[in-house]
Amino acid sequence: MSTPLWPWSIAVIQRSIVRRCLLPATAAAVALLLQGCATVPPQPFAAAQPSDPGVRVPAAAYRPVLSGYSSQRPVEPLPWLEQNRRVAPGQKR
Repeated sequence: MSTPLWPWSIAVIQRSIVRRCLLPATAAAVALLLQGCATVPPQPFAAAQPSDPGVRVPAAAYRPVLSGYSSQRPVEPLPWLEQNRRVAPGQKR
């Protein structure tokens, strides 16, 4: 009578899954949690401190919202001969 191999093979597969997936995932999770607890000194500001009341700022200027507006209403077209003359290349000499 031969012994079946499937119970042994299932145990091997389960151990390999734990070794290949669960252990690295656990190690990565622990590393991320420990990194969150690490104290890092605050980075210095490259520009002026926003909380400093003596910092110079540019003056506020008023610009109307409609200052560059031009009407886009339809107009009557020009005669087609005049339009063709406008876009035609110059005459050769």
